[in-house]
Amino acid sequence: MHELSIVETLIEQVESEVRRSGHDGDIIGLDLTIGRLSGINVDSIRFAFELLAPDTLLRRADLRITEPKAACRCEQCGARTEIDDLVAECPACGGRRITFEGGQELSLESIELED
Repeated sequence: MHELSIVETLIEQVESEVRRSGHDGDIIGLDLTIGRLSGINVDSIRFAFELLAPDTLLRRADLRITEPKAACRCEQCGARTEIDDLVAECPACGGRRITFEGGQELSLESIELED
């Protein structure tokens, strides 16, 4: 489960950034973006966060995750289709010359600090 190491790194980096800023309160929220084609299981991220956060500055943090959809564009018919999973052919025409747009993101969008 590589999600555990992702959350470990996330917690370390967030704590480091907050300490460097001089803030001495808890972190009360995190906003993450995890694309649906990123290969990252969002439920596993939530589980790992619940497991690892209690002994950290993130113990009270609300983990909010946005999961943007991806799209595929067919080079044969020109169709652009939103998708939730990787596809091998165009959903519109069955063509196999497709490119993917978005859905592979993994980013920390914001950190919410206690006043």
